[in-house]
Amino acid sequence: MSEIRNLNPECIWRNFDALTQVPRPSGHLEKVQQFLLDFAAKAGVEAFKDSAGNIVMRKSASAGMENRKGVILQAHMDMVPQKSKDSTHDFVNDPIETYIDGEWVKAKNTTLGADDGIGVAAIMAVMEDKSLVHGPIEALITADEETGMYGANDLPEGELNGDILLNLDSETWGKFVIGSAGGIDITACLGYKEVETDPADKALKISLKGLKGGHSGLEIHEGRGNANKLMARFVKDAIEECDARLATWHGGNMRNAIPFECESVITVPEENVEAVKEMVAEYKAIFENEYKGIESGIIFNAEDVELPVNEVPEEIQDNLINAIYGCHNGVLRMIPAIPSVVETSSNLAIISIEGGEASIKILARSSSETMKEYISNTLQSCFSMAGMKVTMSGSYGGWDPNTDSEILKLLEKEYRELFSAEAVEQVDHAGLECSIILGKYPHLDVVSLGPTLRSPHTTSERCFIPTVEPFWKLLKQTLADIPIK
Repeated sequence: MSEIRNLNPECIWRNFDALTQVPRPSGHLEKVQQFLLDFAAKAGVEAFKDSAGNIVMRKSASAGMENRKGVILQAHMDMVPQKSKDSTHDFVNDPIETYIDGEWVKAKNTTLGADDGIGVAAIMAVMEDKSLVHGPIEALITADEETGMYGANDLPEGELNGDILLNLDSETWGKFVIGSAGGIDITACLGYKEVETDPADKALKISLKGLKGGHSGLEIHEGRGNANKLMARFVKDAIEECDARLATWHGGNMRNAIPFECESVITVPEENVEAVKEMVAEYKAIFENEYKGIESGIIFNAEDVELPVNEVPEEIQDNLINAIYGCHNGVLRMIPAIPSVVETSSNLAIISIEGGEASIKILARSSSETMKEYISNTLQSCFSMAGMKVTMSGSYGGWDPNTDSEILKLLEKEYRELFSAEAVEQVDHAGLECSIILGKYPHLDVVSLGPTLRSPHTTSERCFIPTVEPFWKLLKQTLADIPIK
């Protein structure tokens, strides 16, 4: 039995532990959908899977609470599947291995899945607890939030009955999120005919790893290294100084995660092999100096590998490297009225170049629709000049703050009375499903909250144990005090 089951509140940690035993990476949700349906049947609450793959649960009001406004508790069931380089974990089949490290719950060599497993576990705790006092409650546990918010985007209209939406996908306790950025996926593709490598050349695999990575919304402002951008600097220099040629490139694996590792295979004349290796050592020192205080443990090395049969044509190679080198990555602008909050950013997330196909995937975010259009067009222009076909998809708007929200005022009051402190209102740069759900149910009064998580979307993801119990206390008290319709 996992040691996290001994933590308080038992109801949340027991349910979270059960959830960690069910594989649920984005795109592979059949097991967790059935798990949630089975749970609801055991708890004695109505539940069904809708046409978008979301799980909806309904729990009737406590006696005497039938006249209260209906509350929708919302979280997402999928998790980001990241693992350490030496991990053999299979996210489609293996459970997550959790452990306690001081005041934190972590996972062994993988993402923890507290984003948003803790939110799902809280919903499960509410649904099974017969002692809670509450009005009508619905649960909306959405599918594939991490890869494009597909569950929220395809949510049927008319399915939900509630008046209030409590999103349980925020990651700093004591802060109530009342707005978030919109986003859009940019994909650039190019097919090319490979050319044969020079049989007299030698091949080197250039590996960059050990970067922190991180959430491309929550941590994009921290200046962490993007493995794809750093690799572009080296490869461009190796081409210009050592007559290198590009054979393959693979970096990153999730649009909403800052890429923490990248590998490229290059070919070089035999007489330049040592010069390239020296250049790798020089760039490692450069990266360590540039990211001192931000990154630690950067690994950048070159190893001899078998010469590939084919490589990228020189003109295509140069165009691709120039586009990768030149495209915007990171923060573009802060919100003018709130200079501490990122307004617009982009994450050069995934690059795959091999076998005659080049693909580059980016997630751009902005709380301004006009600036979202600007950053999208900037990136489209960059890759179009390299001859790539650029498509945009999965666009969703931002969530505009409502500082007069009735549920926000109630949460702040409950927080003040329970903990003798003031909560903070916050607008997040990370995208939340609230904006999409509001587009279909504009009458909803919405706030997002949750216990403290750190480094989601990375193998350093962790949940701060002391924040889970107060989160549960606040949730229970708020449900008991929901206003009359």
